[in-house]
Amino acid sequence: MARQTDFIAPSILSADFARLGEEVDNVLTSGADIVHFDVMDNHYVPNLTIGPLVCDALRSHGVTAEIDVHLMVEPVDRIIPDFAKAGATYITFHPEASKHVDRTLGMIRELGCKSGLVFNPATPLSQLEYVMDKVDMILLMSVNPGFGGQGFIPSSLTKLAQARKMIDESGFDIRLEIDGGVKANNIKEIKEAGADTFVAGSAIFGAKNADDTNIYDTILGEFRSELAAAKV
Repeated sequence: MARQTDFIAPSILSADFARLGEEVDNVLTSGADIVHFDVMDNHYVPNLTIGPLVCDALRSHGVTAEIDVHLMVEPVDRIIPDFAKAGATYITFHPEASKHVDRTLGMIRELGCKSGLVFNPATPLSQLEYVMDKVDMILLMSVNPGFGGQGFIPSSLTKLAQARKMIDESGFDIRLEIDGGVKANNIKEIKEAGADTFVAGSAIFGAKNADDTNIYDTILGEFRSELAAAKV
């Protein structure tokens, strides 16, 4: 199957929440594709972030781009309907956080969303063998989940190649997303390893000029140039 177009998904975890609608508008206007939500519960991961009300607020604000909700919560089944109702496009979760992975994936699709599994750096990909037909997105964490601004774990490149092989051999239309430490100086090799969807938080929302104005056009342009130079 031919590789899909590269998607850049800024994580709003690193945005200015005092003006979140404006931040999301600006980053999409500058060339981003997907709005990435990092949902943390201070249980599955040691941090507490945002819930479905923020997703609903962005839809009410006028955001029409795909919203990619990454649930770092346990258990997951209770909160999934709330995000579906709030306007999520993708809902991904960690297999460790569900007692019945197949059932949870099915629930997400039944609610009209695209489903996905998330794998921490030390979590094997073996569970994918049984649910490839129910997965629209595979998200590989290239940092340990819970906090933004961490450095990319190099072994994630090997895991990306493994996941890409599984996707290509399956014949299914599945996006391969990477999250953690993605920057302009490594996004090319990350694409070459197999990713087609790239989450970046601090690398995008933290990019500013000397006068403290955002330079989304510049950093997203750098990302696109590096992606275009990748050999795949």
